Amino acid sequence: MKLLRYGPAGQEKPGLLDANGQVRDLSEHIADLAGDALLPGSIEKLGLINPDSLPLVAGEAQKDLRLGPCVGNVGKFICIGLNYADHAAEAGMDIPSEPVIFNKWTSAIVGPDDDIQVPRNSRKTDWEVELGVIIGQGGSYIEEADALSHIAGFCVVNDVSEREFQIERAGTWDKGKGCDTFGPIGPWLVTPDEVGDFDDLKMWLDVDGKRYQDGSTATMVYKIPHLIAYCSQFMSLQPGDVISTGTPPGVGMGQNPQVYLHGGEVVKLGIEGLGIQTQNVQGG
Repeated sequence: MKLLRYGPAGQEKPGLLDANGQVRDLSEHIADLAGDALLPGSIEKLGLINPDSLPLVAGEAQKDLRLGPCVGNVGKFICIGLNYADHAAEAGMDIPSEPVIFNKWTSAIVGPDDDIQVPRNSRKTDWEVELGVIIGQGGSYIEEADALSHIAGFCVVNDVSEREFQIERAGTWDKGKGCDTFGPIGPWLVTPDEVGDFDDLKMWLDVDGKRYQDGSTATMVYKIPHLIAYCSQFMSLQPGDVISTGTPPGVGMGQNPQVYLHGGEVVKLGIEGLGIQTQNVQGG
């Protein structure tokens, strides 16, 4: 299934995408695509619904019908750094001996086609296409062998990053990662049965029509079951938490000369089977 949230910002309703690419309303079945609605039993029940029995929503998704973040009320937005061997090489950094964990503040979360706002005084706003994992069944100290049963679905994430804030100013990476609008999520939550081999998904990102990132989840260093198990050692994972699993090479910081977003650009990105995001960049 492709599950989604549609409507004005802050007033999104739950829905699904039917086989004809039309949005169907799920409001009679769940209040939101969040929390307990993401538990395995709930997802299973949603999968038994005949989409044709659901009310048809007017408009075309991502054209005249806005899509919000594909999961609501996110408790934790966890990110993994330097998790692609070829991206670590481009950054001139060693592959970490353990996964690097940082956070994006949940106030950064926006819909897949909402604008990116360059922060005030920013000089180095960058992009990163990433595979997002949305937790269904929560838990602590999850065994790697059981980790896949804790996934509600997958999605596209743009881990927008301000590199000067992140790297050149005192403190942790977090201050360059969690600015408002720095976390577009969606367009849909795709359930694992529909994703296929998530260890070999093509992923790409364009800025103003130029392809910068053209990679695959195949070069991920720490795979998804390991990341879920690893993160759960340090925090309880809960339904609706998002883990963004790293980016392939081609970020602006890795260009020679470096390329950054200042306002006026259009960023377009996607992952095989998980949909496409398009963002207009607004200057700081």
